[in-house]
Amino acid sequence: MKQISLSLAISLMIVSAVAGIGIGYWLTPQYSLSMYDKNTMDLGQPDKWVDLRYMDAMIAHHRGAMLLAEEARKSERPEVRDLAAAILKGEPKNIDELYAWKKAWYNDTRKVRDPQVPRLGTVDRTFDLRFLNALIAHHRNGVLMTREIRLKSSRSEILDNADAVEQFLTKGIEMLRAWRSQWYNVTEPQPVTVP
Repeated sequence: MKQISLSLAISLMIVSAVAGIGIGYWLTPQYSLSMYDKNTMDLGQPDKWVDLRYMDAMIAHHRGAMLLAEEARKSERPEVRDLAAAILKGEPKNIDELYAWKKAWYNDTRKVRDPQVPRLGTVDRTFDLRFLNALIAHHRNGVLMTREIRLKSSRSEILDNADAVEQFLTKGIEMLRAWRSQWYNVTEPQPVTVP
């Protein structure tokens, strides 16, 4: 009799675990993200939750820019300090809009956790280069996200947001690359063409 009750207990534990994971995926679209590396963002299937996943990812993206900007305020270059101030002033508005949509469309009031961003270290001659590299990579990830959501969403507000964000990030990348070239003589490698 003890073997049957042990087998039954193990079976119930397995069924409970599977059911819990299934319910977690169904109730919380971002549940699966906690199981994987969040740096390799994939918005998943174009289901009814894709816009929510995009909004959460974009909120984290905007917060990431703010966290980088907070460190960049230490820069000795006025251009970098001005950019940091503009980011810290503008991004909260973008975040508030996304939170309002989350609440209106999904009745979701959960706060998105801040992402991990690179630490820029001490202010030295390459401090701004580290900031530029980090922000360029950050912008590129944002562009990838906007391109992905445009393939998966049909909501006009989300599509308009993705267009505006991509346009802003693309212009930002150009400016940051120009500064990097001017200040550090660092240019993007050109693709190799084979004759």
